[in-house]
Amino acid sequence: MRLLGLLKMAKTPCRSRSLNFIDAVYKGVYNGKQCHEDDLEQVLNRAYQHNVQKVIITGGSLKDSQAALNIAKLKDNLYCTVGCHPTRSLEFEKDGQDPENYLQELITLANENKKKVVAVGEMGLDFDRLHFAPKEAQIKYFTKQMDLISATNLPVFFHCRAAHPEFISVVSKYRDNIRGGVVHSFTGTKEEAAAILDLGLYIGINGCSLKTQENIDVMCTIPSNRLMIETDCPYCEIRPTHAGFKYIKTQFVSKKKEKYDPEFCVKSRNEPCTIIQVLEVMSGARQENEDDLADIIYKNTLELFFKGSESC
Repeated sequence: MRLLGLLKMAKTPCRSRSLNFIDAVYKGVYNGKQCHEDDLEQVLNRAYQHNVQKVIITGGSLKDSQAALNIAKLKDNLYCTVGCHPTRSLEFEKDGQDPENYLQELITLANENKKKVVAVGEMGLDFDRLHFAPKEAQIKYFTKQMDLISATNLPVFFHCRAAHPEFISVVSKYRDNIRGGVVHSFTGTKEEAAAILDLGLYIGINGCSLKTQENIDVMCTIPSNRLMIETDCPYCEIRPTHAGFKYIKTQFVSKKKEKYDPEFCVKSRNEPCTIIQVLEVMSGARQENEDDLADIIYKNTLELFFKGSESC
């Protein structure tokens, strides 16, 4: 059984901290306070112990994409994406800068680091968090990033939240320019899943995709050859209150950050090792062999992000 983890290291912006978007919890910093030592090495080792073969770190802005790239350069099996998350859309025009310059910097970053940058994104639409960027700006700069796709010829890591019709409209218009992609952290309906599949895209499942029985029922309708799994950590852990929790077999002992121990996970901080739990929920709910499903999903992920490279 082999797993390939999608790890989100770029922090979603919050109202109180609009400048520093890099999530520092893997350096032991929480809400600006140093609570424990940098433990990224231990976090990665736990992932490797649970059959994670490669890790893709997602970029959410120009600055975060550079930070994700810097982390990816630390180890041979770490990779990253380059792009602008919809909630960061206004960064294209921040401080009166020319949006074309921002786009060109994303293109340059991706094209000059092809050994590490395996996709463009995270890009798309998020109408649940319009306080960060209005609809018009999100659609405008999502559309502009179609040029990032064309200029790099890389697959795409898509984000879609409460914006399905508009998302489908944009992607459909530019479908011929998109080599392939995955809509990550999917929580939509069966009909929305079908529309994404009709575009030839994969659908990514994480803990947030498995909260309710309805979520699980939708996941079960997706063909295994179009599935991917991820953690979206440090977010989207599978909690005891989630419908999918009953299928979990692998448990991770965690301790509060104030009682940090490098041998254990930190409570409420998701890690890439927990991708095994996502797999367990999916295989259990789908009544499919766990190892077989893992191998199919691993193959899917290699096909999209690592086509032409080594398969192990």
